[in-house]
Amino acid sequence: MRYRRFGKTNLDLSVFSLGTMRYLASPENAYLTIQRAISLGINHIETAQGYGQSESFLGEAILAGLSIERSQLYITTKISPTPNPDQLEQQIDQSLKRLNLDYLDCLAIHGINTTEHLEQTLQGLSGVEKAISDGRVHYLGFSTHAPLEVILAAINTDLFQFVNLHYYYFFQRNAPAIELAFEKDMGIFIISPGDKGGQLYTPSETLKTLCDPISPLTLTYRFLLSDSHITTLSLGAATPDELDEPLKVADQYGQLTLEEIAIFQQLETQKIGKLGTDLCSQCYQCLPCPEQINIPEVLRLRNLAVAYDMTDFGKYRYRMFENAGHWFPGRKANRCNDCGDCLPRCPEQLDIPTLLRDTHERLKGTEGRRLWE
Repeated sequence: MRYRRFGKTNLDLSVFSLGTMRYLASPENAYLTIQRAISLGINHIETAQGYGQSESFLGEAILAGLSIERSQLYITTKISPTPNPDQLEQQIDQSLKRLNLDYLDCLAIHGINTTEHLEQTLQGLSGVEKAISDGRVHYLGFSTHAPLEVILAAINTDLFQFVNLHYYYFFQRNAPAIELAFEKDMGIFIISPGDKGGQLYTPSETLKTLCDPISPLTLTYRFLLSDSHITTLSLGAATPDELDEPLKVADQYGQLTLEEIAIFQQLETQKIGKLGTDLCSQCYQCLPCPEQINIPEVLRLRNLAVAYDMTDFGKYRYRMFENAGHWFPGRKANRCNDCGDCLPRCPEQLDIPTLLRDTHERLKGTEGRRLWE
């Protein structure tokens, strides 16, 4: 296991962190998963009030005793934004009680996903400041599924020491946020690269072939670990044995090898060849859509389905539209009414309405909700 400085917190975190959204089968399973993670060198555990019984299970494990000193184990929890300082402080105390802790190493405001969430957080921040002043919280950050401009605005407040965000090989929209956070010496935590980064635990045969002899999961971890701006990657193991395979690359943090670079070039060549003139370049100039369709994200999922046969991943994410609120905003592609508003703004001159309809037919399916719901 390698360790990196978590920005201005000066905490040395393992390059993989244990995310606790999926270990909810039982307190016993949670305990065994946590102990296994620690034995493999993970020293950072991330939970949230919104993750069902995750905090309580972690708290039971802490009470039972873990094979690591508290001073060497870093714990982050996340609480919802609110403009009420007293409510924020109350949430902090609730988490501390469930976790059986007298302080949190890191506290994140969970889901600054809109401008309104950012404004609410700023209004209520005195509740967190009180907890920081008396030692209940050491460092403050935020997690986000927001549009890029909201993430940049939150970073530019200079109020946060770290950020949890989405950024992967197959989703590089947030690269400017990574750069800005690094410039401001913030810790950078990447959310769920194995799952949200493409369901890479179960990749398509096409993707496996293109990445051979390296697995797609290892390749995406290497893409992130080779970036010295990034501190740590979330690893959301549901059971202890799910930790073993991913952590084989926990010490491979150097620059990309020539073989890895060649594979990434092959992936780009495949994408261009398969999509041709239908390739969406993800410039986002098509927004806003009068029907509130998240056109770039819809077409990103189409890119992946057509280029790499990542249809299952596309269906998994596409069904979240209209079903996950601000966590995954936008309406489904069949809401397009051919108004043509986006067409003159597309530098690629894509037939966006036709591509939207095609995406809906490819990826439509049953509705889904976030895992902890």
